[in-house]
Amino acid sequence: MQLSTAEIWDTIATEAARESALWVAALRPPDEQERIPVFSTFAEERFALGIETIYEGYLLHYGLPRLFRPADGDTALLLGDYLYAHGLVRIEEVGTVEAVNDLAELIALCAYLQADGIAGDGAVWAGTSALLGRGSLEEARNSLRLDNDPKPLERLARRAVGDEAVAQSLEAHRVRLR
Repeated sequence: MQLSTAEIWDTIATEAARESALWVAALRPPDEQERIPVFSTFAEERFALGIETIYEGYLLHYGLPRLFRPADGDTALLLGDYLYAHGLVRIEEVGTVEAVNDLAELIALCAYLQADGIAGDGAVWAGTSALLGRGSLEEARNSLRLDNDPKPLERLARRAVGDEAVAQSLEAHRVRLR
């Protein structure tokens, strides 16, 4: 069963709220939530919930989240980790080991980029989302790992979903980062 865009956001918020009172307290009021997909539209519909869950976790760690506003950095970190884990579980439920591996690699690569202040996390998100589970990301990820070059990942995304879609998503991502 595919979820509508509204159902994706409702599911992320509802399941997090069920999990912990801390997550309830961190949830923005509905009229303040920014329910705008950034990269999940590049992937197969079955992956949208998992990608958006993981991306919201990423924004809790490094940017401006769309659904949550935690009271402090520790809560943001814990909630981000919770969303990473649940996103990977959601991908496992509808996908393949390769798709889970691609997103685990995304999380690790983006943490590396953030820790070392290297640009390119948007390209990792775009390339991974566009080619999730297809086994075609390793060479481009190696360019990032070995040469700090995100361009091959961005090129893969542009070939898969088009220049305009990638440009719009990269801009939406850029304004969400701190």
